[in-house]
Amino acid sequence: MKNTKVYVDFITEKLKKLLSIDSPTGYTKDAVAWLKAEYEAMGYAPVITTKGGLLVQLAKGCEGNGGVLVETHTDTLGGMVAEVKGNGRLRLTALGGMNPNNAEAENCIVITRDGKRYEGCFQMNNPSIHVNGSYDQQDRTYDNMEVVLDEMVFSKEETKALGIETGDIVCFETRTRITEKGYIKSRFLDDKLSVAILLGYAKYLKEENVTPSRPVYQHITVYEEVGHGGSASVPEGVTDILSVDMGCVGDGLECKEHQVSICVKDSGGPYSYDFIGELIAAAKANGIDYAADVYPHYGSDVEATLRGGADARHALIGAGVYASHGYERSHVDGVKNTLELLAAYLDK
Repeated sequence: MKNTKVYVDFITEKLKKLLSIDSPTGYTKDAVAWLKAEYEAMGYAPVITTKGGLLVQLAKGCEGNGGVLVETHTDTLGGMVAEVKGNGRLRLTALGGMNPNNAEAENCIVITRDGKRYEGCFQMNNPSIHVNGSYDQQDRTYDNMEVVLDEMVFSKEETKALGIETGDIVCFETRTRITEKGYIKSRFLDDKLSVAILLGYAKYLKEENVTPSRPVYQHITVYEEVGHGGSASVPEGVTDILSVDMGCVGDGLECKEHQVSICVKDSGGPYSYDFIGELIAAAKANGIDYAADVYPHYGSDVEATLRGGADARHALIGAGVYASHGYERSHVDGVKNTLELLAAYLDK
């Protein structure tokens, strides 16, 4: 692949912008609109699906060759107001797998139906250690935690007078940082890091005048975190579907943040043996640093696509991401290896 560093730099810049756009699952329209404009600026013709995702054809390929659909998701974890409490604070319900332990003491924004935005912080009930002698023993659950608004409100009526009500979206601060050593730290790298990588690949195809022999599509889904993101919108003629999502890093797995992970099996079962074999062969032939792993607690867009009735081979890759669904960390080398594997497989 030519000029890899140029595209990795492009990816990290677009990642920072995308991470700054709140898009918890169920509230993704702003991120999708931004992505649509990015693809259009590169000369593509993306289409927003009825479900709210984004579908774009990158290459037409040669007649008779089966197409490949690359899937990733821009929806993230977040919260929703479940109750305006009597003390004016907010009880939440999770959007996706947002673990309350990982969100304790995090800043957040409440977005009302009419577009107002209110700052707050997600805290334990009665969180002052100098007051609450049982602080260490309390369970971190959504029933024991609350959003404390940065507003002069002390009752349900005062908070509701701001326009806040049940069903309002709560977005958590990302704390995005890219270090001098190339580490990428942020909430919601799952899966905005992969979305940025797909943007980088789309840019690479245009600028390097690469013409894949197969039709190539990208689908940015918006309900992956709740299990049905990829269940629709498969273009006619697609025979291979590749999910690009976060690669797992943890005990018992080989992948590190600097690598591209190739998932051979997750909680939904094994991925296509032949498709995975082709990806591993492409990585070896091109000197790409990869790891093959089994993910014990994971499900991907492409499994939703198959459950939706698609007759296609399926596979999953992604840059290694540490501390998934928490304050996540990856590395620019993981970005590089994922991008290079996409190019090695799709450009042929």
